[in-house]
Amino acid sequence: MNIENLVQISETEWEIPTYIRPDMRVPVRLFATRDLLEQILDDKSLEQAVNETTLPGLVGHVIVMPDIHQGYGFPIGGVAATEYPHGVISPGAIGYDINCGVRLLATSIDFESARGEMAPLATLLNKYCPSGVGKAGALKVNVKELDQVLRDGARWALKNGYASEADLARTEESGSMEGADPERVSERAKTRGREQIGSLGAGNHFIEVDVVEQIFHEEAANTMGLYQGCLTVQIHCGSRGLGHQVCTDYVQSFQNAVHKYGIDLPDRELVCAPMDSPEGQAYMGAMRAAANFAFVNRQLLAYSARRAFEETFAPKTRSWHLHQVDDIAHNMGKIETHEIDGKQVKVCVHRKGATRAFGPGSPGLPPEYRKIGQPVIIPGSMGTASWVLVGTEDSMTRSFGSSCHGAGRVMSRSRAKKEVRGDELRRELEKRGIEIRAGSMPGLAEEAPSAYKDVDMVVETVSRAGIAKKVARLKPVAVIKG
Repeated sequence: MNIENLVQISETEWEIPTYIRPDMRVPVRLFATRDLLEQILDDKSLEQAVNETTLPGLVGHVIVMPDIHQGYGFPIGGVAATEYPHGVISPGAIGYDINCGVRLLATSIDFESARGEMAPLATLLNKYCPSGVGKAGALKVNVKELDQVLRDGARWALKNGYASEADLARTEESGSMEGADPERVSERAKTRGREQIGSLGAGNHFIEVDVVEQIFHEEAANTMGLYQGCLTVQIHCGSRGLGHQVCTDYVQSFQNAVHKYGIDLPDRELVCAPMDSPEGQAYMGAMRAAANFAFVNRQLLAYSARRAFEETFAPKTRSWHLHQVDDIAHNMGKIETHEIDGKQVKVCVHRKGATRAFGPGSPGLPPEYRKIGQPVIIPGSMGTASWVLVGTEDSMTRSFGSSCHGAGRVMSRSRAKKEVRGDELRRELEKRGIEIRAGSMPGLAEEAPSAYKDVDMVVETVSRAGIAKKVARLKPVAVIKG
C-alpha cells in the first residue's frame, strides 16, 4: 500500500476506494494528517484494513483511526460494522485482550499541595495493584464466583462491596454486558483468569497518576469533575489471560466455521462466523463474559487505588476521594444502531484499538453526559500527555460513534528493547518529575515514549476531523508498570 492508492478527502480524511481490489466490499476511510499517514505506511496496517473489507455483511466503510498500527489480522485502530444478525463476527477484529479499556478517576486534590506525596503514593499503588505477566490478582475467587463475575460483571462487584452505584453509572454498559454466557468460556480460560482478577498485567497496561494541565471545554470538564491542577488516575488494562484464551479458542474453532459457511478470506487471521450461527452465538456469549471479567478487573483495581489514596491523603485532607469520570472499552464487539445511507441499521460494531465516542443525546449515556457527549479517554505513552475528549454528532454518522484510543505504536516491542535502555529511560523520566514503579527494565523499555506516535498529533487529528472534541490535557506525575 502506498499513498497513490489513497484519495484525499480533506486534510484529515482519506479513502481507499473499492476499485483498488476486486474483493473489497466497502471502501476504507482513514482519519490522518499527511505526516501521520507517512508513519502509518511504514507497516502493513492499511493492507490489513483492505483485507478487512472482504468480510461478509459489512456496511458503510471500514474506519481507520490515526493511531492505527499492525495487529493480528485486523489493524489496531480499526472499526468495522457488519449487519445484524446475518453478518459475521470476527474474533481477530475485536482483539485478544477483550475489553481492554481505560478507567479515569479524579479528585479535588491540588497537585502542588500534594507534590511531596507522589513517591509514597506510587509505592502504595504498586503494592496494592498487582502487576506483571501471569501475576495473581488482588482477589481469589472460586469457580462458582468466577461464573458470577462472567455473567454479572460490575453488578457482582457492587454486590460484594467493591463498587458504588456511581461507578456503575459511569461505566460503559453499566459494567455488565447482557448476553454473557460463562458456559461458552473454556475451562482453560477460566483457569487462567481465576487468579488474575484485580491485576494489571504487563505490556502497555499501566496505572498512572496525572495532573490536569489544561482545560479546553469548561462545561464538559466541570460536568466530569475535572479542574486545572487536580490529580487524576488512569487504569489501563483488560481481561488478562481469560480474554486472551477466549480469543485463542474461537480463532481456532472458526477455522472450521469459514469452510462450513463457505466464507473466502484473504487472511486466515480474519476467521469469522455468521452472528446467527451456533459458532457465532457461542463466541458472542464468551466475548461478553470476558468483557464482564475486564469490567470487574478495572473495578477492583479502582478499589485498590482508592485504598492507596486514602492511606496517603486521608490524614491530611477530607477531599482524597476518587470519583469515577468514566470507564470505556477499546476492544469490543457491540450491537448498535447507526445511520447508514440515510437508514437506521442494526449492526455489530467491531472496535479494535478504537474507543466508543457517542455524541450528545445518545441513549445509554448517564444523564449528566447526554448534553456534552460521551467522555473519551486517550492515554499517552508514559512520559507524554494523555487526553480527555467527548464524542460528537459527527462521530455518529462518520465513524460509527468511534474515535482513537491512544498514540499508536511506531516501533515494535522487540525493536524498542534493542534501542532503549530501561534504566536510562527511568532516570530520564524521573528527572522530569515522574515517579516510576516498574516490574522490569526491559518491560519499561518496550513502552518508551519514542516507540509511539505523538499523542498530541493523534488527538489534534480527530479533533480537526470533528469526530471528537478536546476537553482536558493530562500530564503524568507517577506511573506504575508491570
